[in-house]
Amino acid sequence: MIAAKGVAEVTDADFETEVLGADLPVLVEFTADWCGPCRQLAPVLSAVAEEEAGRLKVVQIDADTNPETVTRYGVLSMPTLMVFRAGEPVRSMVGARPKRRLLEELSDLR
Repeated sequence: MIAAKGVAEVTDADFETEVLGADLPVLVEFTADWCGPCRQLAPVLSAVAEEEAGRLKVVQIDADTNPETVTRYGVLSMPTLMVFRAGEPVRSMVGARPKRRLLEELSDLR
């Protein structure tokens, strides 16, 4: 999987600790190596992770190697972005988007 710079990779094994147990809201990208739009989204996620550090944690999970988490949250398309707060999914967005639009969609989490 192509990891976006500054974006941690999580797995089925550590999803609960890293995402559900996080103090901050967490933006999770469900991604896959074969997904073109996921590659387009990588620099956007890196920039958001850098700009929102301290307010929002950004991670990605490989859908092909972590089927348990993908199934648990009903992810059907790549990329799917989900925001988790206090262990619960509070928002889901499907597809790549420009940084400005993603930041607008996340603005109410402040």
